[in-house]
Amino acid sequence: MAASAVTNSCRINLRATPDAKALIEKAAELMGTTLSAYMLQNSYEAAKRVISEHQMLMLSNRDRDAFLAAISKAPKPNAALRKLMRK
Repeated sequence: MAASAVTNSCRINLRATPDAKALIEKAAELMGTTLSAYMLQNSYEAAKRVISEHQMLMLSNRDRDAFLAAISKAPKPNAALRKLMRK
């Protein structure tokens, strides 16, 4: 059996206003790419950015220092915690 090339096989359909479609088509043309390639590339990059922003917590220096101080001074385990950990 011969190996076949990997192709894009999933479809994404969307509706747009005529103005939005014309604007996106013009941008794709200026970038020298197809409408589909332009839409996929920009959607993909936007999706990666959104996911990254939701996975990363940015702290100011003051907040970082407060967080590190809080975790470095963890309270000693109380009786209930010691009992739970024995189970």
